[in-house]
Amino acid sequence: MQIDALAMRQLAAGLAIGLGAIGPGIGIGLLANGALQAIGRNPEAAGQIQVNMILGIAFAEAIAIYALVVALLLKFVA
Repeated sequence: MQIDALAMRQLAAGLAIGLGAIGPGIGIGLLANGALQAIGRNPEAAGQIQVNMILGIAFAEAIAIYALVVALLLKFVA
C-alpha cells in the first residue's frame, strides 16, 4: 500500500502546524506564568510587566503564524 503525493502533502501540512504550535503555546503559558508571579510580588510594576508580556506573546505567536504559512504552502503549493 503506497501513499500518494496528495496524502503526503496533507500529512506534512498537519504535522507542520501541529508541531509548530506546540512551542509557542508552551512559551506563552510560561511567559504569562512568570508575568503573573512578578506582578504578584511587585504590583507597582504591573504596567511595565504587562507591556513586556504582551510584546513577548506577540513574538511567540509570530512563530505559530510562520508554522501556519509553512503548512499552507505544503498543502496548496505543489
